[in-house]
Amino acid sequence: MDESRRRFLAAAGAGIASLAGCTAPRNGPASGGEPFVDLYESVSPAVVRLRVYDSLGVLAEGSGWLYDDDVLVTNDHVVAGAETVRAQFANGDWVRAEVLGSDPYSDLAALSVDPPNGAAGLPLLDEQPAVGTRVAAVGAPLGLEGSLTSGVVSGVNRTISSVRNFTISGAVQTDAAVNPGNSGGPLLTLDGEVAGVITQAGAENIGFAISPALTERVIPALVETGTFEHSYLGVRILPVTPLLAEANGLESARGVYVAAVPTGSPADGVLQGGTESVTVEGSPQPTGGDVIVALDGRRVDTTGQLGTYLALETSPGDTVSVTVIRDGERRTVDVTLGTRPDPR
Repeated sequence: MDESRRRFLAAAGAGIASLAGCTAPRNGPASGGEPFVDLYESVSPAVVRLRVYDSLGVLAEGSGWLYDDDVLVTNDHVVAGAETVRAQFANGDWVRAEVLGSDPYSDLAALSVDPPNGAAGLPLLDEQPAVGTRVAAVGAPLGLEGSLTSGVVSGVNRTISSVRNFTISGAVQTDAAVNPGNSGGPLLTLDGEVAGVITQAGAENIGFAISPALTERVIPALVETGTFEHSYLGVRILPVTPLLAEANGLESARGVYVAAVPTGSPADGVLQGGTESVTVEGSPQPTGGDVIVALDGRRVDTTGQLGTYLALETSPGDTVSVTVIRDGERRTVDVTLGTRPDPR
């Protein structure tokens, strides 16, 4: 991090290096009560402000939350490059936290911590929240610990690009106004269940959180081994647009187009990448590649559905049946999945 950036963070009073966050829900209280007051009182002991240091001083700030009695969850990008991490609990106590493991592909990290009395883990929602569900983002935006913003789930099963430029599937969208420093904090239902781990803001009134399902897969592995192995199909893909569908003689614009199959990848010799291109309405379109329309018999219409299935339903070493349209014919082939290469 250059010196000018450090001066900016110091001037902000927060030492924030992360640009991630989520947007904040704006619904009022339910009739007959103040549900967000009750929610905050019940969950605030489990939510922390994180301050991350390297050899030159404050590197970043963010948020986190207790997954169980001694494990904190936050974002990978919050603790990347950390030499020391400190967590501030709702009672004001600062304690040291140790990074147990982190995963840049899901933007999740697990930390070991000794919390104060009365701080207990928050449960993860066991399914994707419904669009319209009232939620709250609790954390430390701009270093302001103990902050809550409220709103709704605006969308689910979003495919987003992480702060470190990796694709994350199945993300939860919210209108909760999230700011730098909210990264890693919980997006909570009114029942106090974690509906997602805040990762970034997309635009005004649009923010994103990592799904509870992906969090539940990744965090236990980070605690146990320090890493998480993601399934790897080994293809370069494109969405099937109307123009691409026309160029390849498809009946409808659905599925996932295989643009290329790198040599030595799990799909090498099994799936077929594009070989040529044609121009449709003035736009060059690739042709000759397989179009994936199902995995293990489950329909695949979008790149997001493909990514979500691989992330949540498979593991490296699994053999999946891939149904494709090739040269106008439908066929099914088997691919044994590899492990996604470590980007570091």
